[in-house]
Amino acid sequence: MKKNKVVFLDRDGTINIDLGYVHDSNQLKFIDGSIEGLKLLKDNGYILIIITNQSGIGRGYFTEDEYKKFNDYYLKLLSSYGVNIDKVYYCPHIDEDNCECRKPKLKLFYDAINEFNIDLDNSYAIGDKLRDLSICKETNIKGILLNDKNDNYIYCKDLLEASKYIVNNKK
Repeated sequence: MKKNKVVFLDRDGTINIDLGYVHDSNQLKFIDGSIEGLKLLKDNGYILIIITNQSGIGRGYFTEDEYKKFNDYYLKLLSSYGVNIDKVYYCPHIDEDNCECRKPKLKLFYDAINEFNIDLDNSYAIGDKLRDLSICKETNIKGILLNDKNDNYIYCKDLLEASKYIVNNKK
């Protein structure tokens, strides 16, 4: 069975501007170049999976139902721009819950790896925080850190630059 190339993406601060607990369509603004970057990855055969911590639910800032409605809106809006996200995994918990799904823990990554038969050697994780790349420490998935340099990961200024890097360095 053929394995799939995947790009794991953080949401807030990677695809859209992180205004803090974004959950209202009026708050949504995509980072310049992010739509083009997502299209580039899709056009080059990558499955796109968002893995996002949504502690605003656990903190009571918004309900899980409000999150799901916003997520539906988010995905429909991306689709209207020609970008189809294959799946979104989210954690509604806060750090104190000590769950297994909140990044930097790896449950959601491994759920996706099992569901999508992922080729770990030809897949990437992109995020604006180190916790978004936690799967890279445990697997051969390569990490791209946005807006911050770290010797353990590839640095790119934004999602478009990261997408170009991936496409230009694919096997």
